[in-house]
Amino acid sequence: MNLDIVVIGLSVTSSWGNGHATTYRALLEALAQRGHRVTFLERDAPWYRAHRDLKPPSSWTVKLYHSLQDIPQQFGTAIREADLVIIGSYVPDGLAIAEWVTSHAQGICAFYDIDTPVTLSRLDKGLDYLSARIIPRFDLYLSFSGGPVPGMIEDIYGSPLARALYCSADIRLYQPQQLEMRWSLGYLGTYSSDRQPQLENLFIAAARALTGENFVVAGAQYPEGIDWPVNVERIEHIPPQEHASFYARQRFTLNITRADMRALGFSPSVRLFEAAARGAPILSDRWPGIETILIPGSEMLLVSTPEEVIQIVRDMPEEMRLGIAARARRRILRDHTPDHRARQLETYHLEAKARRRLPERRAASRPLHAAEL
Repeated sequence: MNLDIVVIGLSVTSSWGNGHATTYRALLEALAQRGHRVTFLERDAPWYRAHRDLKPPSSWTVKLYHSLQDIPQQFGTAIREADLVIIGSYVPDGLAIAEWVTSHAQGICAFYDIDTPVTLSRLDKGLDYLSARIIPRFDLYLSFSGGPVPGMIEDIYGSPLARALYCSADIRLYQPQQLEMRWSLGYLGTYSSDRQPQLENLFIAAARALTGENFVVAGAQYPEGIDWPVNVERIEHIPPQEHASFYARQRFTLNITRADMRALGFSPSVRLFEAAARGAPILSDRWPGIETILIPGSEMLLVSTPEEVIQIVRDMPEEMRLGIAARARRRILRDHTPDHRARQLETYHLEAKARRRLPERRAASRPLHAAEL
């Protein structure tokens, strides 16, 4: 059965400073290819407006809105009549939007937490896009963290149904390419203070030791005070359509995980899927559950010290390097394509629909104050 799906997310038009856009693009395109009607609603934020890098989609729709009031006024009918409404994490005024949507939508309501480890670590301190009180009102909680985490969300926060929905990489964009190697090791990621110590330990220290090799860091918002070695090239931003060629010019690529994600485990980043789909040999920090995504030692390599990074970059035979990359890509094609994610979402929708107890959810809702809408 084809579904009418409305997604309210942080951004799909711009990948600048966020990993949400590439995740949404791959999923929405896969859903559209499977025959679903998909509309994405995005707040027209000036920082994304200035860095839009989405090629206008032909099979799904993007609509921009300017204020909280636009949700019921412009899109109220579409939300009410949709088979599935998904609200993403970090949406501006997301909590107020969730209040309205779960009170008025007739179809399944889902929360897609692209930032699950961050959300759970800060939920008790207060967030503007989610609260513990509202979680039970969503029919479905889609978590970026797998393993035991969805069960925790059900047991601790009362979600009727929580399931893992990892990101993925568009395999049409991320294919092996034969390009001239430019860097021995690269890293792609927006600056984060809790990732920076690992970048210093695993990347910058290795660059200082391997003065004859070239390194690269691509990503926005890095402070000016960072002391980059002279053999580290800095690129402020690379649009998604150029990610594949960026990976293709690296002998190895480094994956670094945010502290909350490492602590919770089972939380792979979109960069891990992108690099593996491209067939780039991956070095990654360690965290619980990584072996459920890629097999350490076979499909990727785990590193904890600069010495390990240095030895791999300097000494690994080419045949071994290429073998790791090829096995990683095979794993992505087998288990982690956007079509896999779209099929999972279809299954979760049916499961939520079967479990749904509409009167109880509606009874839990309350009228919104005028200040919220």
